[in-house]
Amino acid sequence: MRHAAAGTTMTPAFNVWWGALAGACSSLVGIGLARFAYTPLLPAIIAAHWFPASTAAYLAAANLGGYLAGALSGGWFARRADSTLVLRAMMLLASVSFFACSVPVSFSWFFAWRFVSGLSGGALMVLAAPTILSHVSSSRRGFVGGAIFSGIGLGIAASGTIVPALLRESLTETWIGLGVCGLLLTLVAWNGWPKPHANRSASTTSPVSAQRPKHTASRRRSHARAATPLTLRALYIEYALNAAGLVPHMIFLVDFVTRGLGKGLDAGAQYWVMFGLGAILGPLITGHIADRIGFGPALRGVLVLQIVSVALPAFAQGPVALIVSSVLVGAAVPGIVPLVLGRLHELLAHHPAEQKRAWSTATTYFATMQAAAAYGLSYLFGHDGGNYRILFVIGTAALVLALATDLCALLFVRSQTPVE
Repeated sequence: MRHAAAGTTMTPAFNVWWGALAGACSSLVGIGLARFAYTPLLPAIIAAHWFPASTAAYLAAANLGGYLAGALSGGWFARRADSTLVLRAMMLLASVSFFACSVPVSFSWFFAWRFVSGLSGGALMVLAAPTILSHVSSSRRGFVGGAIFSGIGLGIAASGTIVPALLRESLTETWIGLGVCGLLLTLVAWNGWPKPHANRSASTTSPVSAQRPKHTASRRRSHARAATPLTLRALYIEYALNAAGLVPHMIFLVDFVTRGLGKGLDAGAQYWVMFGLGAILGPLITGHIADRIGFGPALRGVLVLQIVSVALPAFAQGPVALIVSSVLVGAAVPGIVPLVLGRLHELLAHHPAEQKRAWSTATTYFATMQAAAAYGLSYLFGHDGGNYRILFVIGTAALVLALATDLCALLFVRSQTPVE
């Protein structure tokens, strides 16, 4: 009984749900605020003449470039210091970047700190979830992973409510307010991470990996057959294409409603709040569904929903269409993350040492394509007279390619699997 209890609580030094809260705080600060708070700020930055429209869009892309650097360097940091120390430092760095952006000293100053905020977000994305999920039983990883990434949605929703309120004072006070929020969330998460000795033990012989529930054993064996280099590369590619498909909403949604449709900043912020509400529930729902039907089928279902919802603004600008698009794409932005992470765990169920490396690779693919799409779409937007429709069409095409990649890999695996 004592051993059974130990298998349930994992380790006395670590509380799974407090860890999930710490993870949610990290994704809230590093992604939800550091990246997505800039979307409702974009029209205000342009209106206040801090930077012209084309330059301001490039500053949004600077964060995504930093995210790529963070995804590439997160593992390097963790190999030279304990993951918990790195996670705390990155949350602090993201918070400091908000204060630094409170004064538009110059384009290079602002660009550098937007890059730094992205770097911290990329490192948090690579390290936070694997650090926590190594202490979570396989039957609960979908939901706990969803809880961690729901912090992204909380940050989006907060940026759609807090930012417009702070903007009534000034842009400077808005950035300072975001910095204060970041510091408070860093304090909340400070003691929620696993202790250093817990991190080391989880990386070698985690008690969770030995406690695989019987009801998932057959499903894991079936997924293990698909763990080939081809299926891993296909997953990396579709995750990267998914990143490109989400960029139009992540960067241009509020500006599209505010200036493109002429509805004003308040209306743009309202759609961003809907985007955030979808993002809060998205990872919880997708994680729960994946625990029931498997991560592969859940991933394909979400890709179909994304294709429809990203295409909507290109062909319908009515309130209902925009609400549906905002909520569903908002749900998909963080909702796709636990699905890909869980799918990697399925494919590498018998190779736990490879799971963290594979997640780092997937995040790098995602960040690379996201940064490339952000710079490319920003360039296109600045040189074609502000045509929003083409942005959503390009995003839809990328998602169609992502789904096609998944289906082709699935068909190939089935054709290579002998009939039993």
